[in-house]
Amino acid sequence: MKISRLIFDSYSEKNQNKNQFAEDVDKGLSSHPKNISSKYFYDDLGSQIFQKITQLDDYYPTRTEYQILNSLKDTLPEIIGAGQVDIVELGVGDGHKTKILIDSFLEKGVKVNFLPIDISKEALHLMEKNFTSHANLSVHGIVSDYIEGLSFARSLSENKMITLFLGSNIGNFSREECLMVLRQVHSLLRERDYLLIGFDLKKDIDLMTRAYSDKEGITAEFNVNLLRRINNELGGNFVIENFKHQAFYNPELGAMESYLISLQDQEVRISALNKTFHFDAFEPLHLEYSFKFLEKEIVQIGNESGFKTVTNFKDPRDLFVDALWQA
Repeated sequence: MKISRLIFDSYSEKNQNKNQFAEDVDKGLSSHPKNISSKYFYDDLGSQIFQKITQLDDYYPTRTEYQILNSLKDTLPEIIGAGQVDIVELGVGDGHKTKILIDSFLEKGVKVNFLPIDISKEALHLMEKNFTSHANLSVHGIVSDYIEGLSFARSLSENKMITLFLGSNIGNFSREECLMVLRQVHSLLRERDYLLIGFDLKKDIDLMTRAYSDKEGITAEFNVNLLRRINNELGGNFVIENFKHQAFYNPELGAMESYLISLQDQEVRISALNKTFHFDAFEPLHLEYSFKFLEKEIVQIGNESGFKTVTNFKDPRDLFVDALWQA
């Protein structure tokens, strides 16, 4: 696998990232209500814990999307109708889902140029282990954020491009942020290129709640790990046992919300900020929105982003959609 790095793990880069983390924590803990962005969940330990979450019985999105991709894998090459395709993935993860689709193209004799994008070089190497060598497959990893990486992939692509944005990652953005990101993606695609994007559907509230507050407590461990990260990287003195994970569905927003609740009056010192923050007993710290969608909302978002809906691939229980859009 060839790798192009658009970001580097230099000391200055790490220092810049730490400064941004500190700035965002300061801003979030000084706000009312207090909040920290969910993008900071994913240090090495956080990523490991999330992999455990995806394997839980209560966590339906990952296995449901596997089911959808297995059902559409033979249809997608026929829809694309090309002898050679460039497949770009925004946030590749371990690559298991993508392998389903790539194998289906290869089995039909289509040459595939795979360009996975991830901010972690290590993630790309872990992904590579799940792919076997094939005469019609070339892999070019890109270490970058999504938009810069997609722009770079666009400059390399000479064929019909399929961009993958799998999982329910788009649900972590507000409606305004969602449209901004998707319009940026659209601006980097050529006419008749495709986007395959995952959306978690609105459904039974108890089912969603169990997915975000599992009985094994793995999701709770995932969320409190953010406090550990602040302790480790910014010199915080959060007492983990003084906070409790809470998740619920907000029907007005159409989103699952995740919080850590302070169990007592307490002061938290963060050395990197040279500040102390007060938490009242039962004060919430907001961590995440995970928006859910109706099918008509998905079509509308596609239209507002400049795409044409080709089809929505669903599972039999109507839990999840992988929407295929064309630029």
